[in-house]
Amino acid sequence: MELQMLKSSITIMIPVFFASLGGLFPALGGTLNIALEGLLLAGAFSSLSVYYFSGSVIMAVLSAIISAMTLAAIHAFGVFKLKTNLFIAGIAINLFSGGLCIVLSDKIFNTKGVVSLSSAVNSAPGIVKWYIIAGIILLFLSWLVIYKTPFGYRLRACEKNSEALLTLGINYKFYQTSAFLISGFFCGIGGSFLSLNLGAFVPGISSGKGWIALAVIFLGMRRPFGVLAGAFIFAFAESFSNYAQGFLSIPVDFILAFPYICALIAMIVVSLFKKIYK
Repeated sequence: MELQMLKSSITIMIPVFFASLGGLFPALGGTLNIALEGLLLAGAFSSLSVYYFSGSVIMAVLSAIISAMTLAAIHAFGVFKLKTNLFIAGIAINLFSGGLCIVLSDKIFNTKGVVSLSSAVNSAPGIVKWYIIAGIILLFLSWLVIYKTPFGYRLRACEKNSEALLTLGINYKFYQTSAFLISGFFCGIGGSFLSLNLGAFVPGISSGKGWIALAVIFLGMRRPFGVLAGAFIFAFAESFSNYAQGFLSIPVDFILAFPYICALIAMIVVSLFKKIYK
């Protein structure tokens, strides 16, 4: 059972990890992408739709990335060009993405419910393995970009003193906008895993993982490897809650809430740790 729980934890972790790693970039730039949930959902629907007609996993993932980055660009345009409230714009993108997926599903597949693949890609050998490999590569690349490149230095400077960047002739909004696009890139990959691994698209398939990703960013102390640890903690707690329903005689509602309770406790512990050792 332990091995099955570990495999389940990794499967649950993958979309959360990609979303939180992408959301880390706007957070380091002094903003926050509230639309991670909607970006995951857009990536999930577009990837399944493209795979349904093309049968190509690569094309499906690319379409997920493009659709998520497009929504991220719209979000960034509203926030940085039109001066829209960051949180309201993010919630609007989440609602728009959810509604658009249902409308397109009705138009393309003649259903507002579940869209299943005739030949499930989740049966293809190694799909989880390839996402894990991609995640590891992108994790190290993210660390290099954030801490070892001029882009990363300037992005982090946006949070600390954006006006100082302006005096140097550096447009800090360019870096914040780029961070939103990067978050769309990662969410597109995470969203594609949701539908391709399941072999179907279900309305609301993201199931709050975008919101959890926001918590994971701060649970991981806004560091790439910390994000990986935070995503695994939540995924392991959710996996445990799934298995616990079969052998624990406690209310099901409490078991289902267990991952969120763990995430809350972990955030409190991290906050106390940072306060003590600050």
